[in-house]
Formats: sequence, C-alpha cells, structure tokens
Amino acid sequence: MQPDSPTDARHYPQFNVATALTWLRIAAIPAVAVIFYWPSAWAKPLSCLAFTVAGLTDLLDGYLARRMGQTSRFGAFLDPVADKLMVAVALILILQADPRVVIALVAAIIIGREIAVSALREWMAEIGARSRVAVSGIGKAKTTMQMIGLGAMLYAQDLYGLPVYDIGLALLIVAAGITLWSMVGYIKAAWPGLTGDH
Repeated sequence: MQPDSPTDARHYPQFNVATALTWLRIAAIPAVAVIFYWPSAWAKPLSCLAFTVAGLTDLLDGYLARRMGQTSRFGAFLDPVADKLMVAVALILILQADPRVVIALVAAIIIGREIAVSALREWMAEIGARSRVAVSGIGKAKTTMQMIGLGAMLYAQDLYGLPVYDIGLALLIVAAGITLWSMVGYIKAAWPGLTGDH
C-alpha cells in the first residue's frame, strides 16, 4: 500500500542499496557466530572471512550512500548500530574461546565505552546539543583498528610464520586505549551541557 501523502511517506524508512548492505552486515553477525563454533579446522578462518566481508560492507554502504545520494536518517542510525553489534559479538566469541584477563579488560573497555557514549549522545540530543558529540575522525580510526584486530583474532592461526592472533590482540589493545581517549574527548565536549541548567 502506498502512503497517502508525502508526509506519511516520511514515516517509512527508505529502502536502498546502502541500507540493504547495512542489513546484510547485521544478518552476517549470527553467521559469524555459527561458523566460529562449527566443528572444523576451517571454522576460525571462515568466521574471519565472514566477519571481514561484513566489515567491508561498512565501507561500501557509506560510499554508495554518498555516491548515489542515498543518505538518510534511518541509514545514519542503522550503520553505527551494525558496527557496534559486530564488535560486541566478536569480542564475546573471542573472550569465550580465550578467557584471559587482558582480553576481558579490553572487551569491558570497548563495550562499556560504546554504552557510555551512546547514552551521552542520547542525552545531548535531548538538550539540543547533539553536534557536540558527533563522530570524530579518531573514532573512525578506532573502529577500523578494532575491525582489523578482531578479524585477526577470529582467524586465530599463524599465517606464513606471522602470529596473526597476537598481532590482532595488540591492535585491539591499542584500539581500547584510543577508545578511552576518545571517550574523554566526548565527555569534555559534552561537559557544559551535562553541568548546565537544561
């Protein structure tokens, strides 16, 4: 059924190629988990492949949205949700397979930061100061480093003598440090709003 008017159409998220890729990334998350626990020697490399392909759609959907003029509020909402779900699920899988303290701390920092910053952005939006806590360049760099590190840790095997898992863990530790640094930046930017009379 078609909306009765242009005003009604605004209530329906527009379906386009960029948004479809974001939905595909979300759909890939349970696939990564299922493959990860598949009783096969190829399980870890295949889960890494599925995670990497899903991560690449993040670059592609953003490019297509800009190139084809398909940017939308719904897409801007859904894209970071997909990223956060991917990171959280991958961290849980890795921690379950390797429950060391360092990995637990990294997972707690990364997931905790996402919860805190999301709550902060919601609060700032309520007082009309959402732009103060917009996504920064360092936040995007942090996300990229997380994705590469998590993919390497999901792979969990040496490659041509390179300790891929350890390299991934090192990248993830650096990403956790950037995560804390960027969170401090968000809090400093939002502090006047948090301590004001709003």
